[in-house]
Amino acid sequence: MSNSPLTAQPKAGGTPMIDPFGRHISYLRVSVTDRCDFRCVYCMAEDMTFLPKAEILSLEELDRLCSAFVTLGVKKLRLTGGEPLVRKGIMQLIGNLSRHLETGALEELTLTTNGSQLGKYARDLAAHGVKRINVSIDSLDPEKFTRITRWGKLGPVLDGIEAAKAAGIRVKLNTVALKGVNDDEFHRLVEWCGEEGHDLTFIEVMPMGDIGGENRVDQFYPISLLRAHLAQRWTLVENDHRSGGPARYVTLAETGQRVGFITPLTHNFCESCNRVRLTCTGTLYMCLGQDDAADLRAPLRQSESDELLVAAIREAIARKPKGHDFIIDRRHSGPAVERHMSVTGG
Repeated sequence: MSNSPLTAQPKAGGTPMIDPFGRHISYLRVSVTDRCDFRCVYCMAEDMTFLPKAEILSLEELDRLCSAFVTLGVKKLRLTGGEPLVRKGIMQLIGNLSRHLETGALEELTLTTNGSQLGKYARDLAAHGVKRINVSIDSLDPEKFTRITRWGKLGPVLDGIEAAKAAGIRVKLNTVALKGVNDDEFHRLVEWCGEEGHDLTFIEVMPMGDIGGENRVDQFYPISLLRAHLAQRWTLVENDHRSGGPARYVTLAETGQRVGFITPLTHNFCESCNRVRLTCTGTLYMCLGQDDAADLRAPLRQSESDELLVAAIREAIARKPKGHDFIIDRRHSGPAVERHMSVTGG
């Protein structure tokens, strides 16, 4: 193409994206692959069927899509999966997207990872302008870690976190609270993050996709209870820190670190939602907990111009719902939406 997304600078996209409820959409999460080298018990079934490679957008198409969103006012871009670092050529994509950091059009380029490949890629990520990342880790016990992830090993993940830290990348840990699984480790996780200088966010399990024989009702541990549990040992000081996502933070007086809480079920975060999610097939989900979606692959491929693509994005934003309908109880033990978390990247 004459206007290759790898060399062209984005053209002005006009007015910023405002949804029907007056929320300014400035945050795009992009699932670059639905594949993962783990099979976490709250996220996937062990025997997963992944998307055919023919349906996956090329790196060039992902670059062009992300760049279109940047022209429309997206300031924060997060790459997710599946596991984003298992996508072949991922560093090429990250390197290309980093040009928007250099121009100032993009304020932050970051990713969420399981950490398995961090030891390999930490220096390259830092070189491309990635200043902080989220690492999903639900246990510091090697055996329990493997039980939760089914296929994962804790050692390489901890080594990867250390490599990221050495490269100057700030690491925040994401921990899903699982009743009867890791609820005996909450204090230890807080303590370890304090020792290592990492922030930590606890997340309630979300009802997305069939996860095999696991029951989310049995997994669910309310963050309100977790917070009360932490307060028995730590002094939780309210603060107004915002990372651009849904977490609400406190500072621990004893360590000075931030601990965040994401509570999509016990207290949703929809009123301030500033984000949309793009899948590796070019499908845009305006809400994590709703099925309404927009196909951006068709307008992307219909024209070398971004006119049709921008129009499709704006039409989708005009349909963004007020909030999700996540429920977990004995009457609603199945998934609220059929797609797995790995499809839209959380």
